[in-house]
Amino acid sequence: MKEWHKLVIMVGVFLAAYFIPFGHPVVEVSIVEAFHMLQEYARQHVLFCLVPAFFIAGAIANFISQGAVLKYFGSGASKLISYPVASCSGSVLAVCSCTVLPLFAGIWKKGAGIGPATAFLYSGPAINVLAIILTARVLGWQLGVARAVGAVFFAVIIGLLMAYFCRGEEEQKTKSMMDQIPGQPEETRSPWQNILFFLVLIFILIFAAWSKPEQAAGFWVTVFSLKWYLVVALLAILAYMLLSWFDSWERLSWVESTWGFSKQILPLLLGGVLVAGLLMGRPGVEAGLIPAHYIETAVGGNSLQANLLASVAGGVMYFATLTEVPILQGLIGSGMGQGPALALLLAGPAISLPNMLVINSIMGIKKTTLFIGLVVVMATISGLLYGTFWG
Repeated sequence: MKEWHKLVIMVGVFLAAYFIPFGHPVVEVSIVEAFHMLQEYARQHVLFCLVPAFFIAGAIANFISQGAVLKYFGSGASKLISYPVASCSGSVLAVCSCTVLPLFAGIWKKGAGIGPATAFLYSGPAINVLAIILTARVLGWQLGVARAVGAVFFAVIIGLLMAYFCRGEEEQKTKSMMDQIPGQPEETRSPWQNILFFLVLIFILIFAAWSKPEQAAGFWVTVFSLKWYLVVALLAILAYMLLSWFDSWERLSWVESTWGFSKQILPLLLGGVLVAGLLMGRPGVEAGLIPAHYIETAVGGNSLQANLLASVAGGVMYFATLTEVPILQGLIGSGMGQGPALALLLAGPAISLPNMLVINSIMGIKKTTLFIGLVVVMATISGLLYGTFWG
């Protein structure tokens, strides 16, 4: 952190402590609500979502060949391979906009091009099969289909645009990464062993983060009832793999990389959740500094302003996996238009205030601003078009 950054933080904290009217009832309630949201996030997401994601990120940094990442996801990789794989990853990973961050950081630092990396960053939380099915069942099949098609299309287009606007830096990054490839330690495991190892890690994340569905019966509920048995069995398999397939120095290096990602990402995430709770309150609880009914009254109809506001509000708010559907159901019942509803669905699950802070620490303010801007603009345009033709 640069010295002037430290100065800005110190001055900001001083001004906040000096001028914020902590005795005002709205401010008091908002502060309490912020810590309620932080506690809810810690209980529901840190242990069973973020921790497995950090270990996957550490494994990517240590056990995936840099040459393989550059070959399939680098700036010079075939777009017919890299973008479809990156944009459809969310159909497997049922993660929120925060849990996807360690995975994004892992492939980014390993050499993935900004196009495929940001396509994955967007698609991870946006293309969630269960969330899309729930959207179709609760909000109507038209909105469910529009969300599915829009999310896949968004991931590819955003990735391509990011690659285009950052093409100069990408060429330098690829050259630097290629120069680092010689001298890497020889691989001691077969490709199949590496694939099985990562599959076990991914399934641990999927089942540990599996939420209880709304339906009283069915496949999803059955999986939820068995999730911890499956997680324990997978952990036993993982322990066997680590003891049998990996040397002690590899296990230690994995833990060190995992800790490195945790130090970089977790403080920003928790701070971002706290600020988001202060401003907006928990989803469904009107207790933030910005009352939810202000947003409800501003997103009726299908105007450009309504769609833009829905995109921006969705981008600032934090949505845990699947929570956006019941929240949106309440907003639609309060008069929200169909276009703004789609705009919020396309922007909200993919980005959030905590998410933005971490992305900035990974790829810098310029690329982060470009990524957020593309998400908001495309969500706004999509909502406007959907509201015009099908709203």
